[in-house]
Amino acid sequence: MAKTLKEAPITTASARSKLPAGEYARRLDADAAIWYRHGKRGGVWFARWRNHWAGANYLQAPVGPANDVNDKPTDGLLTFAQAEMQARQIVAKARQEAKAAAAGPVLTVRLAVETYVGERDARDSRRKGRTVRSDAGQRLRRYVLGRDKRGKQEAVRASKLAGVGLHALKESDLLEWRKELPEGLKGTTEQRLINDLKAALNGAYAAHRERLDPTLPAIIKHGLKAEKMDTDEAAPLARDNQILSAAQVGKLLAAAREIDREGNWDGDLFRLVVVLAATGARFSQATRMKVGDVQRAQARLMVPSSRKGRGGKIASVPVPVGKDVLDALLPVTTGRGNDETLLERWRSKQVAGSIGWERAGRGAWQFASELKRPWQEIRQRAGMPAVIPYGLRHSSIVRGIRANLPIRLVAALHDTSVPMIERHYARWIVDGLEDLAAAAVVPLLPPEGSNVVQIRGT
Repeated sequence: MAKTLKEAPITTASARSKLPAGEYARRLDADAAIWYRHGKRGGVWFARWRNHWAGANYLQAPVGPANDVNDKPTDGLLTFAQAEMQARQIVAKARQEAKAAAAGPVLTVRLAVETYVGERDARDSRRKGRTVRSDAGQRLRRYVLGRDKRGKQEAVRASKLAGVGLHALKESDLLEWRKELPEGLKGTTEQRLINDLKAALNGAYAAHRERLDPTLPAIIKHGLKAEKMDTDEAAPLARDNQILSAAQVGKLLAAAREIDREGNWDGDLFRLVVVLAATGARFSQATRMKVGDVQRAQARLMVPSSRKGRGGKIASVPVPVGKDVLDALLPVTTGRGNDETLLERWRSKQVAGSIGWERAGRGAWQFASELKRPWQEIRQRAGMPAVIPYGLRHSSIVRGIRANLPIRLVAALHDTSVPMIERHYARWIVDGLEDLAAAAVVPLLPPEGSNVVQIRGT
């Protein structure tokens, strides 16, 4: 904006009515102004500003019709104060977009999410030793990026959020995206999806900080913050029917042994279930154990830490186990190297030219879904059709609580946090400490008919 800009009295309807037809300005800043065009049929507002990037020297955009009757807010007409506010917003947005375009290809939510998905897919592929698609990638493709029709999967349109530039991202954009998520989406799935999107956006900001507004992390934080529950009653993570007694766990293990034998698993299925039950570990932890993690002399198993969280964990957690568990693992520890995978299973391939299958070597368990079909048979055989494999972890945690182990120790043994234990297993903490609480009870009421002893000095 030229320094010689001549400002005119356009801030009130009365002042504007005295002006002849023409264009008049009031400065917004050194390079921008709000303009008033006075015509025979009324006046209009528009914004004009200097463009410091590629293109014309000056740019302008309409603001709206002017209220030349009075200075009161009126539907469809703008007072000077209203027009000035809108003009500032138009100029700020235009400058922001011009700056983002001048710095290179515009960074959008889609680009941030695609970069994050690529990193997650690469990480999971590295861990599995083959090309795989990560769970995070599947969630984000379904609810943010969109996907083409693939096999039995229907095509999904990309969300409006995907096309929003990071330089223009607002909290309302994120909140609107959350409202459009399916109502039937499980709470845990929705939270994982939100966490993935948050990580993708924060990662993009960290990589392109010089190109983005410093307020972006706050927008991401508040737009994707966890929602508070509407009820005063906490929903426990572990349902009652997933907390198993030692006898029930024994029935599951007996059933696992039978299904293993009948299905020619050669002990692989049984040993996996034994480790899950004895340690309370997650499937992904148990399947990463090495032969050297079985420390018979110390009567313990070294369970690898989970890959959840932000790092800084110890490599593995020592979990004491009984001789029966160590004996069950003896066949896969004898004569094998310490760095070999502890729990393996047979792999099969189809015989060429036939519908038959043959064994093609042994390998580590890879996906929790590999346990789905045999687990159905195990729980039916044990007479517990509702129990899930994760119930073994729930039961292990509750056993520690009921044994009055310190909550910090229970959390450490199961590679989780004290707040998580307190949040989801609160009722069992109370049950486990009931005997200690009962010992602290003292009689408060005097026997009926007895005289109350007066305390000396009162």
